[in-house]
Amino acid sequence: MSTSDRALAAFRGLALGDALGMPTQSLSRTEILADHGPVTGLLDAGPRQRIAAGMAAGSITDDTEQAVLLAELLVEGDGVVDPVVLARRLLAWEDGMRERGSLDLLGPSTKAALARLEAGVPAEEAGRFGATNGAAMRITPVGIAVGAGDLKSFVDVVARTSAPTHNTGLGIAAAAAVGAAVSAGVDGASLADAVEVAVAAAEEGGRRGYWVAGGSIAARLRWALPYLTSLGSAAREAALVDVVGTSVAAQESVVAALALAALADDPWDALCQAASLGGDTDTIAAMAGAVLGATHGGAIWPAAAVATVEEVNGLDLGPLVGKLLDLRGRA
Repeated sequence: MSTSDRALAAFRGLALGDALGMPTQSLSRTEILADHGPVTGLLDAGPRQRIAAGMAAGSITDDTEQAVLLAELLVEGDGVVDPVVLARRLLAWEDGMRERGSLDLLGPSTKAALARLEAGVPAEEAGRFGATNGAAMRITPVGIAVGAGDLKSFVDVVARTSAPTHNTGLGIAAAAAVGAAVSAGVDGASLADAVEVAVAAAEEGGRRGYWVAGGSIAARLRWALPYLTSLGSAAREAALVDVVGTSVAAQESVVAALALAALADDPWDALCQAASLGGDTDTIAAMAGAVLGATHGGAIWPAAAVATVEEVNGLDLGPLVGKLLDLRGRA
């Protein structure tokens, strides 16, 4: 597998996971099973779906759209993201979503941080309370554009990119874990090695930003992986929902996503499982998809599903990924 194959598979994996989780996001597992049964492929939004009401099978949500936005800013800034420009682009994106009648808007941490930026609060202060998964869900382009061989330098980039909205130990650790796993995979690491890099990056990221209360992401990953490995498939699924958690909290959803990736027997089935769990399904599946794509390459994704997601959303990720890899090469 080539570097470009792994990088494109990471971005496509993000989009595929996002689209699989679109119809089930914010629903309980009971509601998902009642409306759809266990998710096995791309689905239209069902009768209980409020955030993505009426959206067609294969439609992406804010996870992929914000990742594309961040990728474009990285390219425009030659690898550097201006926090004020990021804020303006995110607000413009949300305005566009409202005009389309979508309720898939900015998350709570991002929304509050951008309001503070607009009020004149310095960028490094604006995101001091952001402890959800918003930075982690859009970090994949950084994992493609920046190598993680020097982990401290990599986390420096993640922290600068995350700070405007998620300048907390939890927010940065979450983004660092996902981004580093993607970056390691793009460089050719196995899934097991990429997850080890993710834990180390979460440890480093947890030392950055402002302190907020919450379980350490690195510590929770070290606990969750052997714990989940010891369980049978049914008990593991229940533990992901009831013990690890699937909410927007970084220490729940990011741990769930990396655990699903680490324990995946089949990458596509893992994304379908993520979409069936309940909670923040689109983000969990998107993050897991990015890591699995980076470590396995494009052959793991069903060609028909890739074609559907790209056609429904007008996505052409190849050229954008190529520009991100150009940044990686120059670095």
